[in-house]
Amino acid sequence: MKPEDLLCPSPAGLYSPIGDFYVDPVRPVARALVTHGHSDHARAGHGAVLATRQTLDIMRLRYGPGFCGSEQPIEIGKEIELNGVRVGFHPAGHVLGSAQIALEYDGMRIVVSGDYKRRPDPTCSPFEPLRCDVFITEATFGLPVFNHPDPNAEIARLLTSLEQFPDRTHLVGAYALGKAQRLIALLRAEGYRRPIFIHGALTQLCDYYSSEGVELGDLRPATAESTDPATFRGEVVIGPPSSFNERWARRFADPLAIFASGWMMVRQRAKQRGVELPLVISDHADWRELTATLQEIAPSQVWVTHGREEALVRWCKLAGVAARPLHMVGYEDEGD
Repeated sequence: MKPEDLLCPSPAGLYSPIGDFYVDPVRPVARALVTHGHSDHARAGHGAVLATRQTLDIMRLRYGPGFCGSEQPIEIGKEIELNGVRVGFHPAGHVLGSAQIALEYDGMRIVVSGDYKRRPDPTCSPFEPLRCDVFITEATFGLPVFNHPDPNAEIARLLTSLEQFPDRTHLVGAYALGKAQRLIALLRAEGYRRPIFIHGALTQLCDYYSSEGVELGDLRPATAESTDPATFRGEVVIGPPSSFNERWARRFADPLAIFASGWMMVRQRAKQRGVELPLVISDHADWRELTATLQEIAPSQVWVTHGREEALVRWCKLAGVAARPLHMVGYEDEGD
């Protein structure tokens, strides 16, 4: 059989004609398999959703209890059959609850990676390489220029800035799911024990991570309207990137603008955002990790779903691996 008989691109997302389900669909469908909780992969309105318990919990927090018709949790490492297709969920190392989805039928095995990274992350299970015939990879940072530094070294830069500018509020932009919690955990791992102040948009997810055993330490609300701005001098305040454009961000004591993202390697992006201290901390694989992962897994074919597709496809072909871009629409970089 051809791989496309088991899984193929469609306007709604990757579709399995045999299993009659979609993986990370971008519009409401009858049956969806979801890799992780970021909004470009996990959308509300599906009839039924199969995902890890943590991803289902995160979807419920973000969309409310009626986000789908019915939920079915699946444990990491477990397999079930859907219309004869064997389906298994395996760690992706992206955010809490994130998974790769392996599909197997009639000797053909396809792995949909969703989003993934290879760097150690204290807030989620590490990526598990899976042998397969077809590996479907993202390429968010699929250009050779993206060679991300050690995240611990980036945290050290933040700690140095706190020492150098003890009177300034260190205002850090970090995405609400995954990045904010990882940043906090990295700070704690480097010995930072002071309270960390967080925007209200981060509270639910930080509380959830803590309930799942992720140690985040002393977190306090960054309610600048009701607090003396001097309270935040020399402190770390974390909020979603969108909050930088709100009145909330302008109330802090001489704020030093920081943004944690893989895109901070691009100086123009940092400049456009007015970022004084760009921290290159990504929840996606960089170029070296993407290519090393493909070498390690050694699939017969590579399909690239979203991101910088063409460069990675060309690398595969030069390496003698059949590859194709899928040109999937609707996947952004929320968790970069």
